[in-house]
Amino acid sequence: MRPIVLITGASHGIGATTACLFAANGYDVCVNYLSDDEAAAGVVADCEAAGARAIAVKADVGDKDEIAFLFRRCDEELGRLSCLINNAGIIGKASRLEELSPEALEKTFRVNVFSVFYCIQEAARRMSTKHGGSGGTIVNMSSLAAVLGSPNEYIHYAASKGAVESISIGAGKELAPEGIRVNAIRVGTTNTRIHTTEGNPERPARIAAITPMGRIAEPDDIAQAALWLASPGSGFVTATLITVAGGL
Repeated sequence: MRPIVLITGASHGIGATTACLFAANGYDVCVNYLSDDEAAAGVVADCEAAGARAIAVKADVGDKDEIAFLFRRCDEELGRLSCLINNAGIIGKASRLEELSPEALEKTFRVNVFSVFYCIQEAARRMSTKHGGSGGTIVNMSSLAAVLGSPNEYIHYAASKGAVESISIGAGKELAPEGIRVNAIRVGTTNTRIHTTEGNPERPARIAAITPMGRIAEPDDIAQAALWLASPGSGFVTATLITVAGGL
């Protein structure tokens, strides 16, 4: 029986690449997305072409009730969850701190932080040996911004990812006795559409120029790290952060 992975924010970028990689490595896949029906259907088709069962579930992970719906759909159509990847996130528009709007701050934390809490709660109820599960893995996507602070651009985003790292450490320790490993990937700037859509399209080139490996990450760089953290090869790793940022 194939293990089952649920990936939030999986219609584009890192999430989509991760979905396809997991499908090619023996997982059935629940593709969560917010709005792009066509892109999500394309990811499902790619997963199915790799031999996986796959479904797309439209749900806003900034909404606790929609998260509950997402996990119920996964239960009903695929089965008991083996792995959760909390990938969905927003930057929240580039802004200096004093110009940051309350609305942008609230939305950034709702999508980037509250969703991680709520998704881990739902996953733990299914995976935990305390609740009759057989264990599992959770991978949270953080960012190098959590330690760099992103001054003059994304302090709100950096703060939200700092929270994700704290959640990963705490949950990794709390849930380890119940068979659940929780880890986080500290992601460097990655070649996705997010900087263009969030109003800072020149940022990737600027970061590539100061990165020791001379480029920004590709989505597959991050997906490969997630696959390892979900695999038996990392079986003694929990409450741990790994950085995938080319040495930056």
